[in-house]
Amino acid sequence: MHDCLIPGHIMAMVTFIIILLIVGLIAGLIARLLVPGRDPMGLLGTILLGVVGSFVGGFLDALVQYHTVSVDQFHATGIIWSIVGSVVVLLLLRLTGHERGRRYRRR
Repeated sequence: MHDCLIPGHIMAMVTFIIILLIVGLIAGLIARLLVPGRDPMGLLGTILLGVVGSFVGGFLDALVQYHTVSVDQFHATGIIWSIVGSVVVLLLLRLTGHERGRRYRRR
């Protein structure tokens, strides 16, 4: 029997995903409140912003704390760094014009 089929591992993974989604929602909402301007994204977009921001925040946390840039340091992090990462992602989306409703059109 595979280790990944043990109910304890499945429950731990489900718990991790639920917590990641909740932290993502909170971080995404706070980032949208901190960065002025309209953000035409719904609930799923806000959660995705926060989840991606959490991983970006984990990367930034490792960079600030350990002064290293390493792929193995790419991990989800706490709420503060998740918010910081979400703000960074939101600003990058605005700068590149890839936020919803602002896609470049062909002429």
